[in-house]
Parts: sequence; C-alpha cells; structure tokens
Amino acid sequence: MKNYIIIILLGFLFTMLTGTALAANETYAAEAFQQALEQDGFTVQEGDLAYFDLIRLLEEGVLPSAYGNNPTTKYLIYFVPPAPGYEVEERISKVTSTLGVKGNTTPFWNLGPDEAVVFVGRTPPECRYFGYDYCLMHRTVGDERRWLFANVVDPVNNLDIKTEGTPDGQPGSSFNQTTLMIITTDRGIDQRIRAAAQSAGYSGNIINTQVLPSSMLNMGLENDSDTFAAFVRPALFNDTQAEENYINNTPATVFRITPNNTTELDPYDYPELRVRGTGKTEFDLMDDLKELRVEILNKYNESNATELPTSQIVPIGSDAIQRGINGVGPTNDAAYLWTGNQTISSPTPPFFNTSEYYPFLRDPAITLGNDSNEFIIVYGVNHVATGKATYSNFAVYGADVWNGVRAITDEDFNGSAEEYLPDNPNAKYLYVYKLARNCSEGDQYCYEVPYGVGVHGIELDQPLFVFWRAYLENSTKTGPSYSEIVYDRAIKFDPKS
Repeated sequence: MKNYIIIILLGFLFTMLTGTALAANETYAAEAFQQALEQDGFTVQEGDLAYFDLIRLLEEGVLPSAYGNNPTTKYLIYFVPPAPGYEVEERISKVTSTLGVKGNTTPFWNLGPDEAVVFVGRTPPECRYFGYDYCLMHRTVGDERRWLFANVVDPVNNLDIKTEGTPDGQPGSSFNQTTLMIITTDRGIDQRIRAAAQSAGYSGNIINTQVLPSSMLNMGLENDSDTFAAFVRPALFNDTQAEENYINNTPATVFRITPNNTTELDPYDYPELRVRGTGKTEFDLMDDLKELRVEILNKYNESNATELPTSQIVPIGSDAIQRGINGVGPTNDAAYLWTGNQTISSPTPPFFNTSEYYPFLRDPAITLGNDSNEFIIVYGVNHVATGKATYSNFAVYGADVWNGVRAITDEDFNGSAEEYLPDNPNAKYLYVYKLARNCSEGDQYCYEVPYGVGVHGIELDQPLFVFWRAYLENSTKTGPSYSEIVYDRAIKFDPKS
C-alpha cells in the first residue's frame, strides 16, 4: 500500500513539475518572440485574455443585453492595448474593469492596415469544439455608429487549426497544443511576424493567419474606423477542472504589433471559405418527426397546444456587414434557429437594447407560467446523431435582454424520443425535451426554468424564446447547411380553461 501511495505522489509531482516546466518554456519562447519582433522594428504591447461573461456585464449594468450568450460556451475574448498614442474609451474601460482585467486594454479595438494582433499559447484542453474567430463590432454608416457584431471570415477550429500536435498539416491532436494565431490585413506584416516567431523557436507548422480583408473593412485608428473583437469559443470540455483552469488562467499571451516605420502595404485578398453541405440531408426523417409530433400531442392532450414558428435567427456575417445590420455574433461554424417567425435584421447603434428592436417577439408574447399544465416541448432531429453536427444545443432566453439561462445539449437529450416511439428504429435520431417551471418527479428530460433570480432566470411574465445551435459538420469542417437539416420545433402547452 505504501509503495502504491509513493507511486501516486511521484506521479503527481512529475505532472506538476512537467506542467511548470512547460509553462516556463512557453513564457521564455513568448519573450524571445517579443524580442525578435522588437529587433525587426515593431512596437509590441502585451494584452490579456479573459472570460467575456455577458451575464455578469448585464447584471452589473455595464451592457443592456446579454446578446444571445451561449450558455454552453465560456467565450474567451482578447483584451488588446490601444495603438501607441491612443487611449481606451471610458465606457469600454468599464467593461474591462468589471471583468477583472487590469491594464490599459480593450475588448473592442481598431487596427491600422499595417498592424497585427497575435495569440500565442495553448489551445483548449480536449472538448467537443473550439474555434478562434473575430467579429466586426462597430461600423460608421452615414452619420451613425452601428453595432454589427458580425463575423467576417471562417474561424480557425479544432478540425483545421495548425498546432504542434498537427505536424506538417497532417491530422493529429489539436487540443492542449501550442499554436500561434495572427490577425492582420497585410501579407508583408504576416511574413515578418512568422519569421520572428520561427527565430524564437516556434515551428512554422503551428502558425495560423486570420485575414482581415481590407476590401470589405475600414481599417484604421480614427473614430470612423471599424472596431473588432476576437474570441476563443470552447464548448463541452471533457474535464470540468481542466475547463476551469483554462478559462481562469489561460496559458497564452496576446500581443498588439505595430511597425515603427511606414511600410509598403500588400493587403491580402478575401480568403476562400469552406463550403457548407455534403448533399446528404436529414429529410428522410420527416415522416418519423411527424409521428413523434402526433405522440407528443396525444400525451399532452389535456392542455391547449400552440405550435411555435421556427426560422433562421441571425444573418450570415457578410449579409449583416453589407446591410449594416446587427448580426448577434454568428460564426460560419454553426447553424442557428429560433422560435421567431423571421430573421433579425435591425440596424442598431452601439450597445443596442434588444427590447427596442424586436417587437415581434411580444406580438404575441411567449411566456411560461408555473401552472403544471403550462410548459414547452422542444423536439426535433438530433443533428449530432445524424452526423450533421459535432455538437448541438438549445437554450431558453428572456426576449427583453436576450439572457440565455441554460443550454440543453445533445448529451442531455440523446435517447429521449424512444419512450414516444418505442418501436421505431429511427427514434435514436430524434429528441424530445420539456421546459417547465416545475418538472415532475422522475422526468429525466425536463429543465426547470428559474425565476426570481434576476438575469440568471426568466420571470413568469417575461417574454421568452428558444434558440438552437448546431456546430461543425465533420466532413466539411464548417457549419451544417440550412438546406440539409430538418428544422427543430417547439410546442407551447397551456391549461385548458
């Protein structure tokens, strides 16, 4: 027994020392990288990464909305120093300080056409999905400064990222690996940064470039220039402790890199996008879904049933940018649906209040009381089971401030349709889940929507909606095609008078 304990302690000590050594080596490499950049004539400013807790920012009154936060994902956001000689707006500084980030940095930054923002460090530990993405946040349209929150190009995700675990571009481990991400519009700046990284000991095989295409962006440092935000989106970690460690103490560094002298620009073209769709659809399951609907209605026939609409919730990023409308932070790696009867398309000023822009969510309003005969049944095709997604979820949101309370993932509802269709072999491709204020004892597939807890819940008289996400089709390395998936559904049940 003593020998067994000694072995465990030695293993723990080895792991601790190895982790410390790895951290020390990465810190040394990052410092060497910074020195190489400075020797090449760049000013290098260090930023930070932190969990962009939209619910906290809403609760503290810093933002008027949670902007459709995904409860499955704790988004990490880059906090970037302003360009030399510039200051962070006081309003933005409040966002930074509320999230506990120190120093003169901002989550919303602009960038000169000869500058770059760089992430260097470890990718997330093993999880179902991660993506490195950036969004165009603000744009001046005419005399109005609008909040667009629109993605621009494809993200770099766990299926196509270059890391030390994917040598020479070959398939390998993308989790918990060293990587380097360059966000820039200029080819010459990108090449100089790559050369500095390799001189510091980083392999060229771990370097990724996220292009800012100047043909559709207003690069610059003035008040009418576009502003951006860059995110890491990890979802469904295998180990909750590893998740907490990574989110709270991300082993990575963010730099803003500015040339000291004027450079001749060589801007990148708009990059080629990954193509959604394989030609294989889920439509062979339509008859099974109709059968499931009938069984749901039969089971709850003592209540009045109202079938809610389903439509695409957000535009694609390029659509939002071209029309100057709010995109609500989409990524090309996902498909998005909701219980609204139209796709949102409102022009919005900075830090918009969602309750002002989408009145159709209140006409008629969907609410959820605490009567045992009042609830919502969410059902549909399990897109993970069909192979159209790496992970999928749905969440319930307050319609006034778009606060996502909790996400129900495919792990939660897998196998839930079989009690409705016990003799149907395709039941494994379907799901059913209940949203209620009080779940019945033994009801495994039910979520009690909280109220009386501020923005962490949804009040009994507060309008709400359901929001679905389906992330990353493996064979295409991008989001599933809307033309190939069967839309998810929801039915509101109310007490009969």
